[in-house]
Amino acid sequence: MQSSELDRRLQIARDVARLAGEAVLQYYAEKVEVEWKAPGNPVTAADHAANALILEQLHRHFPGEAVLAEETDDDMSRLGHDVVWMVDPLDGTKEFIKRNGEFSVMIGLVENGRPVLGAVLQPAPPSGINPGALYSGALGLGAWLSLGDSERPIRVSAIDEPAQLRMIASRSHFDERVDRVRKRLGIHEILRSGSVGLKCGAIAVGACELYIHPSSKVSLWDSCAPAAILTAAGGTMTDLRGEALDYKSVHVGHPHGLLASHGRLHEHIVAVIKEVGLKTQ
Repeated sequence: MQSSELDRRLQIARDVARLAGEAVLQYYAEKVEVEWKAPGNPVTAADHAANALILEQLHRHFPGEAVLAEETDDDMSRLGHDVVWMVDPLDGTKEFIKRNGEFSVMIGLVENGRPVLGAVLQPAPPSGINPGALYSGALGLGAWLSLGDSERPIRVSAIDEPAQLRMIASRSHFDERVDRVRKRLGIHEILRSGSVGLKCGAIAVGACELYIHPSSKVSLWDSCAPAAILTAAGGTMTDLRGEALDYKSVHVGHPHGLLASHGRLHEHIVAVIKEVGLKTQ
């Protein structure tokens, strides 16, 4: 895809993410009913409203293109397309329910199996890592952080000593198996945040360097936009084995989890993960 076309698509993705964020905030101030798609997997009217808005906008701007979205059944039509939009309309539904602001709207684009652009919006402005932020990026173009009317290019940190790394982890729980990796690396500083997109955004801006997600239930829409932004900012995202994530899979999940880092020590971190025997569950 030509850089001019990639840039055009990125601007549209940013605009659509902002529209979806406005829709989500209409529900944020009110008490919303919570349904459960599966144990530990909640969904609300805000998820559905943002999902419908994003799909309508993407189909309007890019008629005929495939979209994989969390709250829409996967009809497998995406498998016949080289270009596929991947959407998580509300990443961090548990955080949305808790009203702590650590949730995001995520829109990513895959071309020939590789994430090429992403927009991750944090709609709510409570305390946290870059609240109210829009992270965006595209391969070959760069990555940016927008806060209000200001915007700046972003880049991962230059830390190259394992013990100086800063890890970011879930606000609601911390996996003891991941903690064994942290201790082996000698990491002392741990940041907390909800939403995969916000965690990867923190790495992209240089606020931390490492995120480990050892779940076999993580989905394509969880990783697509964050991976594109992180890569554009100089970072790396793979599975826990250090292998490339598969965006052409019949299944919508990443069975070997996610590993996101600032890139400089990624192979070393993969080696430590193997040493401690960390695998997905």
